[in-house]
Amino acid sequence: MITSIGIKPEHLALVSHSLNKLLADEHVLYIKTRNAHWNVEGPDFHAQHLFFEAQYKQLEEMIDEIAERIRSLGHFAVATMAGFLELTSLSELAREKNDSKGYIKELLKDHEAIIIHMRESVDKYADEWGDAGTSDFITGLMEEHEKMAWMLRAHLK
Repeated sequence: MITSIGIKPEHLALVSHSLNKLLADEHVLYIKTRNAHWNVEGPDFHAQHLFFEAQYKQLEEMIDEIAERIRSLGHFAVATMAGFLELTSLSELAREKNDSKGYIKELLKDHEAIIIHMRESVDKYADEWGDAGTSDFITGLMEEHEKMAWMLRAHLK
């Protein structure tokens, strides 16, 4: 059935593709945060284990919201690891040391990359593609990432 919500079909496709790229980035970041949660070592293990858990749970919610946004626009959400790796702009983590500072720096870099991408795209959704709803949605996600980045950055002071 065709989605008829006042946005041109070709614009719905562009928005959905953009959201699928974001979904891929979020999944890679989620896996990297899970990795930190599982594998962090050091004298701050317990506190960091809990901190990373809170962060991956927040990302999990965001992932679901993005996928549901894509579906509400009448398109399918990417849902395979191969699809995520094809679309993501982030790189997988490869490290020799499992200290919290290293994980935090890597995760912070990824949050900041996602924030920059969102900031560059937010107006495009509304102005070019006529989708103020997704523009507003992305603004909310960007604010969540900014807070998560702040939390990570605070650990590095």
